[in-house]
This record gives sequence, C-alpha cells and structure tokens, in this order.
Amino acid sequence: MVMPRSIFFRALAAFFAIAAAQAEEPAYDFVLRGGRIIDGSGNPAFHGDLAVKGGCIAAIGKIVGAGKREIAVAGMIVAPGFIDVHTHAEDIEEQPLGENFLRMGVTTIVLGNCGSSVLNVGEFFQRIETAAFSPNVATLVGHGTVRRAAMHGSFDRLPTEPELTQMRALVRRGMEDGAVGLATGLIYLPGTFAKTEELIDMAKVAAEFGGIYATHQRSESAEIFQSLDEIFRIGREARLRVEISHLKLSGPSNWGKAAQVLAAIEKARAEGLDITQDQYAYTASSTGISQLVPEAMREGGDAKFRERLDDAETKAKYIAEMKRTLEKRGSADYAYAVIAAYKIDPTLNGLNIATAAGKVRSSQTLDEQIELIFDIVQNGGATGVFHGMSEADLAVFMQHPNTMFASDSGVRRFQEDVPHPRGYGNNARVLAEYVREKKILRIEDAVRRMTSLPARTFHFAERGELLPGNWADITVFDPEKVADPSTYADPHHYSTGFRFVFVNGVLVVESDTHTGARSGQVLRRATP
Repeated sequence: MVMPRSIFFRALAAFFAIAAAQAEEPAYDFVLRGGRIIDGSGNPAFHGDLAVKGGCIAAIGKIVGAGKREIAVAGMIVAPGFIDVHTHAEDIEEQPLGENFLRMGVTTIVLGNCGSSVLNVGEFFQRIETAAFSPNVATLVGHGTVRRAAMHGSFDRLPTEPELTQMRALVRRGMEDGAVGLATGLIYLPGTFAKTEELIDMAKVAAEFGGIYATHQRSESAEIFQSLDEIFRIGREARLRVEISHLKLSGPSNWGKAAQVLAAIEKARAEGLDITQDQYAYTASSTGISQLVPEAMREGGDAKFRERLDDAETKAKYIAEMKRTLEKRGSADYAYAVIAAYKIDPTLNGLNIATAAGKVRSSQTLDEQIELIFDIVQNGGATGVFHGMSEADLAVFMQHPNTMFASDSGVRRFQEDVPHPRGYGNNARVLAEYVREKKILRIEDAVRRMTSLPARTFHFAERGELLPGNWADITVFDPEKVADPSTYADPHHYSTGFRFVFVNGVLVVESDTHTGARSGQVLRRATP
C-alpha cells in the first residue's frame, strides 16, 4: 500500500519538527556564566562557566551548551557549598529549612558533636528523609548519649562490664546506621567522668568502621596540654582519625599559648596521628550556664543538686571551688558570662551574670552572682555566651592550614532569645573580616578550609570540590559585599552577599532569600 503524499509530507514535517525541538533542548539545568571559580582545592581562582545537570556538576570552563536557566555571575565567587563539621542542629527535624546555615553558604552540616547525639541514628535518618530538609545532614554518635543510656543517672564512677557492653553496642549500631564517627564532650555530664580507657574502648568501635573521633576536649584552659595528651593517646591506641572541636584558649591566664598548642598538635601529626581541628571566628563561646557549676555538684540530677545546696558545708566547698576556677582563668567575677536564653525569666536574656545579679538579687557581689547561677541551674538552666578568648590566639589558630571553620550552632529560631551570633554569621565573618578586611587568609585557602578539607576529613565522597561528576553543592557570593550583620547584642540577622546556593543541584537560596526547596540528602558513613 502506497502512503498518500500529503500524509507522507505531514509525517516528514513532524519528524523534522521533533528533531529540531530536541536539538534546541537545553543541555543543562543551570549554567553559571562568567564567574570567578574557586574549586575548593586551594588552587588559584580562575574565570569560567559552570554547568549543572541532574543534581551534579556537568562541566566547568568555557561552556557552549545552554542551560534551562542561564545565570550571569560575573564579579562573583563560585565555590563549593560550605561544610560545617561542628553543629548542634538536631533541631533540623523541627526546622527543616536550616535557614541560618544555607544563608551563609553552608550546604552540609554535621550533627552529634560534644558527645550529644540522637540515640538511634537509623530512625533519625529515616524520619528526616521522610519529612525532607534543605541542607545535607551527617551525624556522629555521641559518647555522652550512649553513656547516659547505659548508666541510668549514676555517672561519677566506672561503668560495669554489662554497661560497657551496652555502650559498645550502641556505638556499633550508630556506625552501622551510617554515623561518621564518635564524638565526646569531656566537660559535660556524663562524659566528664569517663576515664581515658573507656574513651579508647568506644573509639575502637568507631575505628572498625573507618570513623573519626571528634572531641570537645577535657580542658581548653589551664590543663590544655594534659588534655591534648589524652586526645593523642586515644587516637593512637584506637587507631583512628582525630578532630579537635572548636580549638581555643579560654581565660586571660591562658592567652598567648596558641603557637605552643599547635606545636603539640604538629608533633603528634609528625609521629603518625591523623589529626585536624576546627574553630569559630569569634572570641566568645556558648554553652549552658550550668557549666559554671562543678560537675560533681550536678551529678545525680536535680534532687541531688538541691541536697548539696541545702547542706551548708557542702555548698561552701563548691562555692570555694568556683572561686578558685575564676582565679585560675584570670577573671574577677562572672561578668564575662552573658545569659542567652533563660525560659524562667527572659528579661535576663542579654545581661551578663553580674548585671543580672544586680537586677534580681539587688547586688553584684561575687557571692550573689554565684547564688544567681545556682538559681538558674535549679530552674531548668539557661544557655550563655562566654567572652573568654583573645583575638591574637584566634588568628594564630586560624592561620594553621588544618583549621576548619565550624559554627557550633543549632538551627536558629529567628528573633528567639539572644543567642551567639555565630549561628547566623560564622562563614560570612571569615570571608568578610578575616579575608577581605584583615587579610589574614587568602580567599582560596579560606574556601578550602570550608569545603575540601572537611569533605576529606569526614570522608564525604564527591563533595567539597567543584569537579565534573561531583554533587552540585555550590555557593555563589559577592566577595565585596558578603557580610555578617549579626552581633552579640543583636544576633538575629542573616548573612548577606550570598546570591545563589545550590544543594544537590537545586537552587535553595537566591539573592539572600531561601527558596523553600528541600533538596538535602542524608550523608551516611562511606564504606572504608
């Protein structure tokens, strides 16, 4: 049967129309045109284009093909998405946009630090994957969390063999479920009472899975060198990588030792220990006000704490200990500690302990400050901001090539309380204050410390560098306008200057505004 000419030519026309349409179909999802590309390796920046397709980086250089969306980024830096290796963002479940992180260029966050994590990693990952979230999420297993689960409130002792067995099993389950390592918080209950041998025992379980040991060490002040020796021993005997969390020197009496601290770490590296460190770009820390009270006074829970307060002799002993600690750190009183979030009396938020004591106890004497601290602990506690580091030490730690930048923050609830500004501005502050203004770091090196260094340290495959085939976690910022407007007194301001942020190839931030996209992935431990 011969096809009629009219039908033949209509079919031929349709074929060529489809072919033409297919030929004109854009080759990429996005093409970023004419940016200054900093690939995360530490190599010098270069000018070029970057294409994204199917969630990954498709091409870099001079790109001929078109994107479904073409974005002109001349004058801007195109860099890998930043990786924050030290967060307390377990609240990503309640605030899945993670806006304070994304709006300062952070596309991956590591949870579970300072010994405190979710107990069941597998269930947690399943829940957040079902709900969807914006940044990529990884977690550590918290030693304090598993110790608390196994030892049931009695912590100032060695664990029994059955308790140790349970702790090992909990660490193992977390690692099997995809945790990237073990975290300790050795100034916090219950980890503060753990002996070195117990920590080595737990770290050996993480080491079986190629995990890392991330530690808030026992002392960041007068005993820091003894504390470092313990870290080195754990790393050597457990045979695993080590990350020192938020490296610092607290208290005026301890300032000026940064070079010695780094020398000790470098000596350990030279002897074969794989060790790195992170810091936040501020001279104040943040934790619970309860940390001002000796751990032994708080051990056993609220009832035991009140018993000790009611015993005049016991209370006097702990007050004397608190005064000795102040003297050792070089402080006359607690004016360096600012109340950030106190639910019982929010009018004290933003006041230092001395001023707050004057307000509620009509006196700023040291004894009244201590009584206020006891009241706060009895009433459920509060978070605080502690001004205790020197800018000179911060700069020395910052210049070390193995120092990463991490916020030590959770997901911020906008306009709630008076939290540390680092949760809004840490990465932006590095780029604005220490790269652009003070020129302490080259921009390429600052980006490396936020991208490829943490990716390699925590074994995040196909992230941390702009390479074809890697996941398209990308941040685009204006190096002349990036800024961190959040301050200690007025912290609730998002970073600015971040024009575009992509997570797994999806545009999550555009012109300093979160798009609402939830394209984050769970980053489970890579098989060693």
